[in-house]
Amino acid sequence: MNKPLAPISDFDLRLIRVFRTVAECGSFTAAESTLGITRSAISLHMSDLEQRLGMRLCQRGRAGFALTDEGREVLRASESMMASIEDFRREVNQLHDSLRGELNIGLMNNLVTQPRMRITHALAKVRQQSQEVRINISMSPPGDIERRLLDGHLHMGAFPLINKLSGLEYHTLYDEKSQLYCSHTHPLFAKAQKLSIKDLQGIPAVIPGYRLSPEAIALHQPLADAARASDREGIAFLVLTGQYVGFLPDHYAKTWVEKNMMTAFAPEHIHYSVSIAAVTRKNRRQNLIIDRVLAELMQEE
Repeated sequence: MNKPLAPISDFDLRLIRVFRTVAECGSFTAAESTLGITRSAISLHMSDLEQRLGMRLCQRGRAGFALTDEGREVLRASESMMASIEDFRREVNQLHDSLRGELNIGLMNNLVTQPRMRITHALAKVRQQSQEVRINISMSPPGDIERRLLDGHLHMGAFPLINKLSGLEYHTLYDEKSQLYCSHTHPLFAKAQKLSIKDLQGIPAVIPGYRLSPEAIALHQPLADAARASDREGIAFLVLTGQYVGFLPDHYAKTWVEKNMMTAFAPEHIHYSVSIAAVTRKNRRQNLIIDRVLAELMQEE
């Protein structure tokens, strides 16, 4: 019969954090750079944790890395434990009215080239107010960000506002304009600015794999669905092949336009705009860091 688990120590928490990182990365090798320790040290930590818990957490060897059934249960239990620890830290922070803890943000890619840079400025202000704030950013499609906001893995997200979900709160930041582009190797490059959307009927285009506004859908309809991309960077890759046209935010395409590597089709007529919003979970617990970031974002008006 296995011995009951002893009280959790700081050392146990460090081992559990190593285990969670290895599980997220999928292997000891992939976790090395994230943890900043060697594979042999990770292996030693994992062995220590398995010994302290009295169970095998993962299989490792030539067949690859895989969690055991017990490992999956421990990972699930650790998520609840870490969330409880973070909740405790947040509540204590409120008592001290100090900024201390983690801020997990999910962003849609290619927002950093937006000239207004409201998110960057807000994060800079919060970091200047307290060096005890740890900011963790992950890049994901809007649908993934929404799911992770709802399940509590993310504190805040930023992405185009297309459809509002009842469980989330939206704070509009700015409008983002997108235009239809082709590369300098595309056959229509020289006359692109003189063409209308009717002239582009059936032309091979890259269709986004993320949600679009009704206005954007209408502009895509005359184009031929010749390729798909999950994000704006993927669209840019395919447009630059010279084989496709595709809609890109003007701030993101600007670098290639200035190098004469891209041009927009009839920029006065073929374009659409969408609002970028900062998004948080509705009815969330009070969190000083989130509140401060939102306050800074709203001051950028």
